[in-house]
Amino acid sequence: MRVVAQRVSHAAVTVDGTVVGAIDGPGILALVGVTHEDTEEQARRIARKLWTLRMLPEEQSCSDIAAPLLVISQFTLYGDARKGRRPTWQAAAPGPVAEPLVETVVKELRGLGAHVETGVFGAEMSVSLTNEGPFTVLLES
Repeated sequence: MRVVAQRVSHAAVTVDGTVVGAIDGPGILALVGVTHEDTEEQARRIARKLWTLRMLPEEQSCSDIAAPLLVISQFTLYGDARKGRRPTWQAAAPGPVAEPLVETVVKELRGLGAHVETGVFGAEMSVSLTNEGPFTVLLES
């Protein structure tokens, strides 16, 4: 599982012209990619890491200040462009595998007390954000 976590002051995701998820920060935008071998335990571990990661102002975490998170599935995190000019997506898990694991991340975060907004799995989404710092971290499990 890969997550690109960005510290934001605002982030929103739109589907078909409608905002389906938005946060005002400080908070974290988390783009979540799933590969074939990922497990529910990895998803729960990533969620706990996101909740306690000290990447907000003054080295605070979302758990310290009840900061919101916007979680968006992103299969392209497993794109491979090492050969040729067209990325392959073979390492990305298919929807029936990936969707429940992304949902596990969201459920675990909410269980920890987080306010979590989401995108729509598999939809064509437009994501806007204001990255603060800029501060971006890649997490892998």
